[in-house]
Amino acid sequence: MAMDPDQRQQRSARLADLLARTALSDQQAFAELYRLTSPHLYAVALRILRVSGPAEEVLQESYVNIWHHAGSYVAAKSQPLTWMTSIVRNRCLDQMRRREVDTVTIDDEEPGMMLADDRPSPIDMLLSSADALAVRSCVERLEAGQKQAIALAFYQGLSHSELASHLRQPLGTVKSWVRRGLERLKACLDGAGLKR
Repeated sequence: MAMDPDQRQQRSARLADLLARTALSDQQAFAELYRLTSPHLYAVALRILRVSGPAEEVLQESYVNIWHHAGSYVAAKSQPLTWMTSIVRNRCLDQMRRREVDTVTIDDEEPGMMLADDRPSPIDMLLSSADALAVRSCVERLEAGQKQAIALAFYQGLSHSELASHLRQPLGTVKSWVRRGLERLKACLDGAGLKR
């Protein structure tokens, strides 16, 4: 069941307070922060990685990161849960990069020799700063509904049905926003020379 705006605002204020106390090394505040947010953050990690073991590992790494960097959270820039979700998402991308590096390829001439591909992975290319600027520019061109639906799906890992509930829109409308938004993003990025 989706929260109403007042409940979301109260939850964000509570999480921001807990982050501020965590920044002061308050272990009780950190434990409460974990209790309130870990189910959501674990679900995000699991949606991205699709395997429980690595998702649990990412969750643990993310909370260590949150403990050490809670003081860098700026309420004016993002909601607390969005900030924490981005930490989990970035850790998931790191985990995926590590998996790519750990992939073993056997050279036909030298059996047993492990080769690492030193070319940038698709994730590395996506995260490069020039690409990030182009992506931001293309995202800004999307219609409001498309932008909001894609942002929630990407940063908070929401499914189509969760998006429909969160945005209080019919499922078909939300699916259409995501599909058309991604089509517009692809066309814009292709036009910016970011074909992959």
